[in-house]
Amino acid sequence: MNPNLTYVLVVGVLFAAGVTLLLERSLTRVLMGVILLGNGANLLLLTGGKAGGPPIVGTTAEGDMSDPLPQAMVLTAIVITLGMTAFLLALAYRSWHLNGHDEVQDDVEDRRIMELADRDEGPGTADTDAGDGDGDVALVTVPADDATASPAGDAGRGR
Repeated sequence: MNPNLTYVLVVGVLFAAGVTLLLERSLTRVLMGVILLGNGANLLLLTGGKAGGPPIVGTTAEGDMSDPLPQAMVLTAIVITLGMTAFLLALAYRSWHLNGHDEVQDDVEDRRIMELADRDEGPGTADTDAGDGDGDVALVTVPADDATASPAGDAGRGR
């Protein structure tokens, strides 16, 4: 069975648009990306199924029955997409309520890593092999900035 080219193109566009929206920083756009990815997955699952009569023994010949597995998988995917949508809506609402926007903010650790990368002191530029040729990785420690260090150490991070 060959799938219809239109379905394949629509699945490709839905996945491309969904992934593009998932990479945004706004939770509303992430939500739209999850919905588009869910719809793309549903259409992809349905294109893999065989069209035919109802899969009830005695009403349709065995060769003419449709495959019920893709239909059951689509129903499961719809429920999962609905759950993810509800969760992301709750996150976006909470973010809007607390901050007045739904942008995902940088973490303090992310900012520190970006600063290290800007100064070319990141782990990508350091020689991580111990030099003995056996491929083991040396531990690279990075000193904490005064702005990000907690006076209580790691015990101050638990909230």
